[in-house]
Amino acid sequence: MSEPLSSVPPDEPLIRISKVVRDYKRPRTSLWRPAKVVHAVRGVSLEIKPGERFGIVGESGCGKSTLLRLLAGLDRPDSGEIFVSGTEISRLPERRLGFLREDLQMVFQDPMSSLDPRMRVRDIIAEPLVVQGHPASGERVRELLEAVGLPPDAGARYPHQFSGGQRQRISIARALAPRPRILVADEPVSALDVSVRAQVLNLITELVDSLNLTLIFVSHDLSVVRHVCDRVAVMHAGEVVETGTTGEVYTAPRHPYTRRLVSAIPTLQRALAGATTADLIQREKR
Repeated sequence: MSEPLSSVPPDEPLIRISKVVRDYKRPRTSLWRPAKVVHAVRGVSLEIKPGERFGIVGESGCGKSTLLRLLAGLDRPDSGEIFVSGTEISRLPERRLGFLREDLQMVFQDPMSSLDPRMRVRDIIAEPLVVQGHPASGERVRELLEAVGLPPDAGARYPHQFSGGQRQRISIARALAPRPRILVADEPVSALDVSVRAQVLNLITELVDSLNLTLIFVSHDLSVVRHVCDRVAVMHAGEVVETGTTGEVYTAPRHPYTRRLVSAIPTLQRALAGATTADLIQREKR
């Protein structure tokens, strides 16, 4: 039996992550040596308040996606605690996580791989409602399509008939279908053309504000996080090395790794000079 999320005061954390650790064993490559262990998340602690737009930033492999899976109840920590609206979720069995499946929804990086190509868009959007036992009316689907800027007749088409940006809009509509309180976006624009990234980011921001959602936005790009989020946590090698408002972290980074991320943000002058992100990080290290 699932437990509904209770309301929390605005000054209390909606999400609290305390000293969470998650390790993975790699497949053994030798009969004589033990399997290597990947320390994906190392003692991470975070608090996110209701209605906050919270960013998690770091390079690939730093543990961002693992942390999201733990928060969404798709994986379990080896140690530590995760509370969502006062309910400790990291030890609950799957049968009692129904409330989390409804109140926390995710938008993934690649919309083409996260949308079933055999389903029409109207069925994709309605699927979370059907799974959770809610009425899946055509009116609700049309309302969601309009909310993400797609025409009503888009519901009769298939994902491959849309552009990348339009497919991500479909993913956002599906995530909003059960009226969640928490929206988790895992690199939602990194697979999109540069020309449509700003449109999708603006859409997410507008929907989060109008629906009073709590947003957790994950990216490797600090400039994208600055555009969307109020506060940010910087992850490196499985640890949170710095937290603060996006303005503070962007203009006065304290940790050396954060300073390297800030220095690697592309500018027109650097691009014209042919500098890559890897070049800029190496230059900052020197």
